[in-house]
Parts: sequence; C-alpha cells; structure tokens
Amino acid sequence: MQRILLSLTLMVLGGIAVAKAQNAVPVTAFAGQTHIHGLAVDGADPDHLFIATHHGLYRAGPDGMATLISVVQDLMGFSPSPLEPLTLFASGHPAGGGNLGLIVSMDGGRTWVQRSPGLQGPVDFHMLAVSRADANVMYGVFGALQRSADAGFTWTFAGQVPPRTVDIAASALDPDRLYAAGVAGLFLSEDAGATWSPLYQSTPVSMVELGPRGELFAFALGRGLLVAEDENAPLEIVTTDLGELYLTHLAPDPNATTRLFAADQANEVLISEDGGRSWRRFGP
Repeated sequence: MQRILLSLTLMVLGGIAVAKAQNAVPVTAFAGQTHIHGLAVDGADPDHLFIATHHGLYRAGPDGMATLISVVQDLMGFSPSPLEPLTLFASGHPAGGGNLGLIVSMDGGRTWVQRSPGLQGPVDFHMLAVSRADANVMYGVFGALQRSADAGFTWTFAGQVPPRTVDIAASALDPDRLYAAGVAGLFLSEDAGATWSPLYQSTPVSMVELGPRGELFAFALGRGLLVAEDENAPLEIVTTDLGELYLTHLAPDPNATTRLFAADQANEVLISEDGGRSWRRFGP
C-alpha cells in the first residue's frame, strides 16, 4: 500500500495560513492571523459553526478544523436568518477594496449576491442584526442606524446608536426593540432606535446577543457574561473565570439549551457546554 505523505504545502491568503491541499486551517490559527467578525451555528448541521472573518467565511467542525467556503472578502457585519438555516446576511469589504452593501447567501455561505447597497451606499455595516420577532426586519450601522422592513431590499434611517457602540442585537419579542452594547454599557430602544435607555452601565459591554429561546446575553468587562432567561428577566453574571479575556461575539446553539460558542478579543473561538459558566477552546 502506497504511503500517503502527510506534509502539506501552505499558502497565505490575505495573511491567514490555509492548507493548500484541502483549504482547511485549525481554528486556533485564527488568533493573530485574522479578525473574527461574527459567529453562527450552522442551522442545517448544528455540529458545525460558521465563522465570519476578515478573510471570508469559514465553516468549522468539532475536530477544530475550519474550511474556507466563501470567496476571500472581509465580512464585517454578519447575521443568520432566524427562519432559513441556509440564509446568511453580511456586509463589509470585497478583497479589492470598497464596500459590499448588504449581501445575502442562500446556500449556507458558499455564494453571495448584493441585495441592496443600503442608504448612501454601498454601505459597510460593521454591526448587523436580524429580528427574531420578524425576520423581515433588520438593522445595520453605517454611521447612523439604518432599518429595513423587507428583508434588506430597502432601508430607512432609524436614528443614532449610543456613542461608541460596538454591537447590536434585535429583540425576539418586538421588531421595534433593539439592544446596543458599547463603552457606555448596555442600552435598550423600544422605538426602533429613535431613543435609548440604559440597562447596564457599571462597565463597558463588549457584545450583546439574543438566543433562540429569547435569552439575552451580554458581556460586561471585568464582570463576566450576563444572562437573562428572557428579555424581561434580570441580567445575572454566570461567567467570572475568563481573566483578562472578554467576549466579542456569541452564538447560542438552537438545538442544545446550554451550548454556547463565542469569540474573544484575541480571536480565539471558545465553547461552553453549561450555559456560559465555564469555557474551553473550540475543538478536540
């Protein structure tokens, strides 16, 4: 039996090393090589995770290996459809420069088309959120807050997000309800971004996310992961053991009530099997 050589020739795509033979890379290699801009559990196969990066969309398996499935492009804003497992929305920059506008994939991230340039576009939404209360409603931040009520085909100006906002999340209860996380804390809007009220201001909040069962997640720097069982319940700290690390993106598993995936500021991918109380690096 002929012996198979295990060595692979590596090439560099925009700064991240990718295995040339199979276009795969260990998830641990993202740290220091690229930026992670979003996470989502693959709705068609929940054992796999979508990882939106500065160099395209990767799909990672439980073996800790990630495969580049899209063209190389900078996916800044990234959000899955809450209804269609294979539908993904994103924004950012093509590899050659410029802005993508709002782009959509209907095949799990393999091919993308522009759905709209957005207002005063093409836009570069660094923050993008699709409402779980009404999947036709989505929000994007490009200077000001923009809102679409027809799944991203047309957009209107909705208002301004709080100063130095770094993340937004749309409510699972009301399409006009929106959350914003940032240096000033966690804020809530009940009128589609026209006005805001504080929810948590003790420390900067680095991310906010809604879970498939209406859970509210936010990460408070120096405190830990805050979780509310639903949007009307109080936020409680469940994670305190991450040291100097803080979470920048979070993706709950819709098929497992206590499994969470996250990315931290070092662009490491983490997994929790106990609702965020403890974390380990993603992979075997």
